[in-house]
Amino acid sequence: MNLRKNNLNKLRSEQYDVLILGGGINGAVSAASLAAKGVKVALIDRGDFAGTTSSNSSNLAWGGIKYMESNEFLLVNKLCKSRNHLMRSYPSTVKEIRFLTTIQKGFRFPPFLVFLGTILYWIIGRFFTQSPRYLSPGMLKQRESVINTDDVAGGFEYSDCYLYDNDARFVFNFIRSSMNYGGIAANYVESLGSKRVDGQWTTSARDNCTGETFSIRSKVLINACGPYVDTHNQITAQQTEHRHLFSKGIHLIVDRVSENKRVLAFFASDGRLFFVIPMGPKTCIGTTDTQVDTPEAEVTEEDRQFVLKNVNRLLKLERPLTTDDVIAERCGVRPLALKGRDGVADWVKLSRRHAIDTNAADHHLSIFGGKLTDCINVGDEVADIVGGFGIDIPFADKVWYGEPSDTVKAEFLHQAKLMDLDGMTDPSSSEPLTQRLWRRYGASALEMLESIRQDPDNAKLLIKNAEYLRCEVEQAARREMITKLEDFLRRRSKIEQVISREDIIHAPGLKEACRILFGDDAEAKLEEYLGAQVHETITERSLEVE
Repeated sequence: MNLRKNNLNKLRSEQYDVLILGGGINGAVSAASLAAKGVKVALIDRGDFAGTTSSNSSNLAWGGIKYMESNEFLLVNKLCKSRNHLMRSYPSTVKEIRFLTTIQKGFRFPPFLVFLGTILYWIIGRFFTQSPRYLSPGMLKQRESVINTDDVAGGFEYSDCYLYDNDARFVFNFIRSSMNYGGIAANYVESLGSKRVDGQWTTSARDNCTGETFSIRSKVLINACGPYVDTHNQITAQQTEHRHLFSKGIHLIVDRVSENKRVLAFFASDGRLFFVIPMGPKTCIGTTDTQVDTPEAEVTEEDRQFVLKNVNRLLKLERPLTTDDVIAERCGVRPLALKGRDGVADWVKLSRRHAIDTNAADHHLSIFGGKLTDCINVGDEVADIVGGFGIDIPFADKVWYGEPSDTVKAEFLHQAKLMDLDGMTDPSSSEPLTQRLWRRYGASALEMLESIRQDPDNAKLLIKNAEYLRCEVEQAARREMITKLEDFLRRRSKIEQVISREDIIHAPGLKEACRILFGDDAEAKLEEYLGAQVHETITERSLEVE
């Protein structure tokens, strides 16, 4: 809480080169890129960082194979290059994973023709991953016994990428990086509108925790509000070439349906891609693709039944999955960039490509669309545009992304080996502590080694099956701006996604985690969280009745 309070004081009192509105992936990489290059940058978000779209993805960083059907080969080429760059830059986090794709009889294309598409995809991807393989129904069954091959014409295996941890964690690490370079960020701070006077922006901001209002001054304003970009542009009277349309996607999290660490890919009953994705001890199933009119989206009973019906049809499980098996849900809208203010969009051809509209006279940027795969390009493009406004970029060529150097990693691994860190791994954990701490925290994991060296109890789990140590919670309290308990349980970690709501609420270590995170405010923060959970449960039940 002290970190947020200090940053709020700086937002009130200082002037910035750039103010970024929105802490999703587009805002996060913009802040990381600019701060690393020496720009004085600030970022605010009306909720928590990565609070909407950027915490509800499929956790895939892929090259856009589905866009090949609409002949968007230039976009696929760009996304494949971005995917490969992410894999090289974040080898511990962005990992190759095999996809087993099943083609049902009567599909719009024969299996071998679709397989040829994966060969082209592999070539466009510069042979960076393992090569695709064509599979007969029998070979599919041999590789993954849970697949229902009764109505299968054939299939194939190919490679793409996924985020080992959750998407929100990946996004937050860019925001933390911006703060490491001197940037200022604060969650739960909402822009009430911005005005440009005498060559600078004055943004009226409200602390959504206290209700206090104050002003933030900046030379440049970047609207990275995700699905709310158009809304804020209306407030600031910004005219843009692009606008957003919205597609709702939902996922259901259930207990692991297969021991194999492959993504199972199908075409759902509506013809769109449908995934069964490994998530540690759980499985993530989805997604839907439903056109909606507003960014506010919820999981409906119709959504749940669509996903359950498809997964039960496509897999041979010991028993069909029901809503009682659902541990958690993910729901978000994909903001799709559409060029032009009028006319009707061809919904099928809309993709996740990003667009940056610039008002050079006002020093204003609006970032539309985008996806995790393309995030480094967004950060680089934003820095180039800001530099074009005449803002000094002291270290224009500085590389602002990627894992720490091999020297730092070698030091971490050496110290971890000396203290037998992997020997302290809890039996419930799915990977060794050395691997997990480095992937999540990079160079900051060295501080955790020292904490564990001083007190081995810091290597113990606070919440059973959560794969988060006491020292991780302590570091989150110091460095990760945890304002509400949900910030930690849902976004800095994926605890809410792999442990049932009831088990979290009754976990013996939950109160201790609150004490570490919030100190004297622990009781109030726990009550706030429990009240929100009760409200969410009541809302879900009312939706089911409707």
